[in-house]
Amino acid sequence: MRKLFKKAHLWFSLPLGIVITITCFSGAMLIFEKEITQIVQRDYYYTKSVDSKPLPIDELLANVEPLLGEGRRITGVTISDDPERSYKVNINTPKHTVIFVDQYTGEVLGEPGRLEFFKVMFRLHRWLMDTKPEDGAIYWGKVIVGISTLLMVIIILTGVVLWWPKGIKALKNRSKIEIRKGWNRFWLDLHIVGGVYATLLLLAMALTGLTWSFKWYGNGFYSLFGVETKSTNISNNAPKGNTRTTTSERYIHWQSAVDKVKDESDTYTEVTVSDGSVSVKQAGWGNQRASDKYTFDNQSGEITAITLYADSEYNRKVRGWVYTIHVGNWGGYLSRVMWFLAAMLGATLPLTGYYIWIRRMLKKRNS
Repeated sequence: MRKLFKKAHLWFSLPLGIVITITCFSGAMLIFEKEITQIVQRDYYYTKSVDSKPLPIDELLANVEPLLGEGRRITGVTISDDPERSYKVNINTPKHTVIFVDQYTGEVLGEPGRLEFFKVMFRLHRWLMDTKPEDGAIYWGKVIVGISTLLMVIIILTGVVLWWPKGIKALKNRSKIEIRKGWNRFWLDLHIVGGVYATLLLLAMALTGLTWSFKWYGNGFYSLFGVETKSTNISNNAPKGNTRTTTSERYIHWQSAVDKVKDESDTYTEVTVSDGSVSVKQAGWGNQRASDKYTFDNQSGEITAITLYADSEYNRKVRGWVYTIHVGNWGGYLSRVMWFLAAMLGATLPLTGYYIWIRRMLKKRNS
């Protein structure tokens, strides 16, 4: 049986090792994208000075709307709990577009977009830089990443079996990475012992990441947790009833709703308001997609319903946790550093494995 595991570990690793290295490395690079982006683009994320009170939302958006162009519209505004952070105005197209506005002066700071480096890392991580075919053909980049990640699970598990010691004495010897016995021993220990140390985190990344690679896997994965996987119609919180409300009036009600929600919330990191809805992202560890939802009347700004995260749908909680575990941000900077180190180590495992295999092949040839 051990020989079978050894062969599976080797023959799955040889053709897919480079893809696994690329996926792990690019994933590691994305872990601190937010912090790096905010340093590089600080002039967008932070206001020049903090006055006593921000301008009303309707005044701020009046400066943004003339800049949008045809087919683009404002879908929401995100407000940080940090008074030095500028407001983020969310735009419908392109997806995830944000325009930054100084809430104290009304100045439109700009629409910086995602840094090119992280665009490349994301496309490598998800699709190996491939582009989705418009004719519905096979999305090869996505498929290759998915297959590699799936087989990575097998590679990790077979590696643990091959490492598994037979006794306490052997466990002691197999739990250290030697740094004083030469490079060959170091690379061997880094591959074997380092891989074991990172096993649980790499498995967590792989098993959650596969939910985005294959629909059949995602359905099965969520079904294990009792999550409904059938498609449902999601409300976009569009204005209902009297549709004669003008854009300016609607934004006035956005401000009214935000003010009421802030009075209700003790701790939060962000408040996002859109037509008929306010989402309040709570501070603290755990599910980083956890938020309280408030529904308000578009005609008056009065809060009509409250759904706290603790009372939200089970499906929403599980899906939020899957994403949170995949990116490792459930425990603040500590967990993210752990995820970064594990992903970087995961990127080295195929490379050290190739080194060990090539060295053994050369040794056999010369013997």
